[in-house]
Parts: sequence; C-alpha cells; structure tokens
Amino acid sequence: MSTLIVTAHPDPDSLTLAVARRLQTALDAADAGPVTVADLAAEGFDPRYTAADRHTYRTGTDPAPDVAAEQARLDGAEHLVLVFPVWWWSLPALLKGWLDRVFVNGWAFGVGADGRIDRRLGRLTVHLVPIAGDDVGVYERHGYEQALRTQLEHGVVDFCGAVRGATAFVHESEHEDPAVREGAVAAAVERVVAAVRG
Repeated sequence: MSTLIVTAHPDPDSLTLAVARRLQTALDAADAGPVTVADLAAEGFDPRYTAADRHTYRTGTDPAPDVAAEQARLDGAEHLVLVFPVWWWSLPALLKGWLDRVFVNGWAFGVGADGRIDRRLGRLTVHLVPIAGDDVGVYERHGYEQALRTQLEHGVVDFCGAVRGATAFVHESEHEDPAVREGAVAAAVERVVAAVRG
C-alpha cells in the first residue's frame, strides 16, 4: 500500500503544507506503507494547459514529459490525497491545472470508437483534505461543500473510475484560537489515516 499526497500552496509555512506533512508523519507512524509528498509549488509544476496538452487530450497520446512523470508517480500509488486551500470556493489554480493536464484521455480514461468511456483509475483511492477558512455552517448554508464534492468526487474521481476515499474538511483554518485549528486538523488527519488503513 503506497500513498501520494499532493499539495498546492506557494507559502512553505502555510497550514496546507503543515497538514500534508502531519498526514505523512501519521501515515508513517501507522505503518500504512510508503508515503510521498508532492509539493507542486516547490517542484515548479507548470499548470498552464497548452496546445500540446490539448493534442494529448484529443489523441490520448504524447503527454509532455512533466505530465508523464506525474502519471508515473500516480501509477505507483494506491492512495492519492489532495491537500489544498479553498480559494474562492474552489481549488487553487496550481492544483486545478495539475488535474487538467495529468488526468487526461489515454491515461485516466479512454474513449472507445463507440463513444463509451473506459474509466481507468479503478486501482486508485482518492482522499480530499480541503483547508477552509469558514465554519461548517457557512459551507452548509451556501452549498459550498456540496459544490466541491460534486466537482471533485463526481467530476474527477467517479469519472475516472477511481474509488472515493475520505473527504475531510479542515474548517475555520484562520480561526484566532489555535485550539480550534488544532482540533480540525487532528480530526481530518485521523479520518484520512483510518481510511487509508482500511
């Protein structure tokens, strides 16, 4: 069992990256198999979708070298954990661009001559850890949590045939009381670790 944690935040001192590192430590302590953290910002991943990416999407062939490297990294994982800040009620552009470029036709799925979708990521379980500034009530009243779940769980995970894992929001990430933040982080980490261990 191996886990790839992917995170996207430009600030190396962010709560997002701290949660990713804490999750790695917790999974290591739980003997949950090898764990790798991919810090897309630190690694310099280019999220811009180019004409070459469009060619790959249309033909299912010729991924750019950086995309092929990401796909190979995912091929070696049984669990993918996306740890990301919620900005404007969605993913940061860096992580959205990673999904756009990496989860493409020819790798994450295929399209048959009859137009049927071949969903290819059944071996991968995907977990989500959104780092949210507002409280649960705000997310429930405005449908923000459901919107994120629809985008990612249904729009990406289900479409590619992957398995839905844990979705563990860290609410009130900007709360002034460190105990509030700590409780939210601990609960999210515990939930993902339990899901990875099965």
